[in-house]
Amino acid sequence: MQDAQLEQLARETGRVLLERKLTLATAESCTGGWIAKLMTDIPGSSAWFERGFVTYSNRSKREMLGVRADTLDFFGAVSEQVALQMARGALRHSCADVSVAVTGIAGPGGGSVNKPVGTVWVALADNNQVTAQKCWFAGDREEVRRQTVAYALQLVGRHRG
Repeated sequence: MQDAQLEQLARETGRVLLERKLTLATAESCTGGWIAKLMTDIPGSSAWFERGFVTYSNRSKREMLGVRADTLDFFGAVSEQVALQMARGALRHSCADVSVAVTGIAGPGGGSVNKPVGTVWVALADNNQVTAQKCWFAGDREEVRRQTVAYALQLVGRHRG
């Protein structure tokens, strides 16, 4: 997905949030704030974008989002359990109606047999539920991150609130 397509997807996601009278918080690890950047590039985004958390280190996940140390130790930062806790934490530490969280291995290093480069967990939470999806994206670091951003925006845009 090219930059112009990501920008269009962000505009569409913002339009959907505005129509549904929802506000968004993001909790980003492997994307380093890219989702929040795209969303806030849109004039008027303060009507539906509440805040973003860039929690690259395990310490920041614990301190800013309340991810449990034992969860990080047992499952690792790139796991369903951590993605779910990140999404819940983003809601708890914001005034948003919905949150999206991403954690993954963008590469080129850091992968393993069980969690190869391109493994990403994306979680979506609102006050009623939290769900997570495991994804695997092919390509180099930039491509993995770009696909993660696109997937997260699409997930938010489909959310019914």
